[in-house]
Amino acid sequence: MEGANHRAESVEDVYKAKMDIKFTKEGKGRIEFTIKGIDYTKANAIRRAVMSYVPAMAVKTITLYENSSILYEEMIAQRIGLIPLSTDLKTYQIKDDKYKPGDARYECSLLLEKEGPGTVYSGDIKSSDPKIKPIYDNIPIVKLREGQKLKMEMTAGLGFITEHAKYQCAICSYGQKADDEFEFFVESFNNMSAREVLDKALLALEEKTKILEGSLTK
Repeated sequence: MEGANHRAESVEDVYKAKMDIKFTKEGKGRIEFTIKGIDYTKANAIRRAVMSYVPAMAVKTITLYENSSILYEEMIAQRIGLIPLSTDLKTYQIKDDKYKPGDARYECSLLLEKEGPGTVYSGDIKSSDPKIKPIYDNIPIVKLREGQKLKMEMTAGLGFITEHAKYQCAICSYGQKADDEFEFFVESFNNMSAREVLDKALLALEEKTKILEGSLTK
């Protein structure tokens, strides 16, 4: 930083300046848009915000009661953890100093119980909250033979991709059309709509900008 004027400009212009945003394609899982009035540093900051600043639901803990399948518990846990879950950011929040185990504001309980023969799929997971469930029902977990059983309880909660890849809820990329114009796309993993992901990302980016501005002006 080269002084107060440069500091104010870098913070003010990055996200508080007016930008010309035009949506060219909008669906639940993917949106495309162009932004005028920014440079590549701001464009990359938006991309990073979409991929890093929006939390998503995933299984955090597993209590395994029975597993007579051919897979080790660790392998089953890894497969369970990577199953994408629908996400409700209005009801749930990231753990903070007020968190207590079992608090419905922070976590959701899930149950999986099945006996062979047959394949255990993500759709066999039952949730205590109908808003939080596997996005896809046909993800295979393990195949059970006659007499084999799998029984477990799980706890799902919000997290960020900086903690684990299972919390990534979208991808984002951009291309430069002109010096101050960029084409973007945001594609969600269907935890949330692509528009909701973008909105949450920009709100988070604005909040982080305010925090940075406050620290720089002290």
